Amino acid sequence: MVMFIPPPCTRSSSIHATSPPGFPPSKRAVDSLRPNIRIQGTNYVPGSKGDLFIKSVQRVILPTGPHTEPVTIENCPAGSNIYLVGIDQFLLKSGTLTSSDTAYNIKAMKFSVLPVVQIAVNVRKPADLPKLVEGLRRLSKSDQCVQTWIAESGEHMVAGAGEMHLDICLTELENSYARVPLKRSKPVVGYRETVQAEWSMAARSKTPNKSIHLYVKARPIHERLVNAIEAGKIAARDDYKARAHILANDYGWDATEARRIWCFGPNTSGPNLLVDVTQGVQYVNEIKDSCIAAFQWATKEGVCVEENVRGVRFDIFNVTVVPACRRVCHAAALLADPGLQEPIYLVDIRCPQSDRNSVSTFLNKRRGRVFSEEQRSGTSIVTVKAYIPVTESFGFSRDLKSDTYGQAVTQMVFDHWNTMPGSPLERGSELEALVRSIRVRKGLKPDIPHLDTYYDEL
Repeated sequence: MVMFIPPPCTRSSSIHATSPPGFPPSKRAVDSLRPNIRIQGTNYVPGSKGDLFIKSVQRVILPTGPHTEPVTIENCPAGSNIYLVGIDQFLLKSGTLTSSDTAYNIKAMKFSVLPVVQIAVNVRKPADLPKLVEGLRRLSKSDQCVQTWIAESGEHMVAGAGEMHLDICLTELENSYARVPLKRSKPVVGYRETVQAEWSMAARSKTPNKSIHLYVKARPIHERLVNAIEAGKIAARDDYKARAHILANDYGWDATEARRIWCFGPNTSGPNLLVDVTQGVQYVNEIKDSCIAAFQWATKEGVCVEENVRGVRFDIFNVTVVPACRRVCHAAALLADPGLQEPIYLVDIRCPQSDRNSVSTFLNKRRGRVFSEEQRSGTSIVTVKAYIPVTESFGFSRDLKSDTYGQAVTQMVFDHWNTMPGSPLERGSELEALVRSIRVRKGLKPDIPHLDTYYDEL
């Protein structure tokens, strides 16, 4: 684990495992790590024992370069980067190290980029698989923007902020962390499922014994509210009365319905909401946990391509158990004009005025849209800002540099999600073809399940 020891500003003895320059732990930080220390993970709550470990650091090491042996030290001056040996298994990506029993967690870093590009990796020799697993664990800890997981197909997936970022990470994985030859798949883009309209009729599903029926409507959530949820401004942990007040005053929600949000999803924090709008139904709270579990499942794997759902509100009018609740959420999504959202990059291109036409041609070929163009005063350099779908960005910088003989400089960063035009239910449309290709890649049947699969007649 790597830690930064900033210059002393206070007498605090708390240190963040990924603390940026300028944060104020004391210069006695290394000395305070010698006895048993408290290792507080990002989910630690003061006063509890969850995500808390009391361990000792085995060694403190001063890095001396990539090709030389690190030096074990007893103390170090403020302003140094050091390695801590023996505690990495207790932290996933970052945490707080402290010798105080009353210290609060230092706030974890947040990033403006999302891991929207994915690549599957595998070893060339089956015997090297344990090294790959360990290498992925180390890679995930070394870069907070990287996500790694095992897909249902058994593939090891790595997600990063972009094509270049992933290429750097996988090179590090192959040469430094796993140290085995790897096979890489072509990069793919993660999409989000959504709905585009509210259907007048509620979806209906029933339990196998047909004794309980569940009615649910799906409707889109305003993009401003979705962004607020994703930014953490509105969250499941907030006081429900204060949250309802904000939703009613700032987003036009009914005050009563705003108080009856059951959960956020997926993963209890996503930008989808399950709302109880039942009237006079008895024993609703007794099946609440089952419906929440089904909602998390339904928003984790959407009905079209089993991608995460984004920006959908599900209003529940009746109650039932998990399987029927998931089915009725999918039925409600199919009734509410389902769609896909694709990630969009903000592209900043700097080039001479003479290459402006080449830039426009490249952007048009890749579904890009220019929204700003500015010439730097006193020069012939033009700054072009545009939006381009992430799926169209692969090779963009390389090809543009080649065409302009290295004169064009490109920077890309994730900016927003955009709902793709068309309907995946329309035969022969481009969106339907994309949905079929994603479903085939995931090992699903090419066609989206018919409404009758989830919708039950009385």
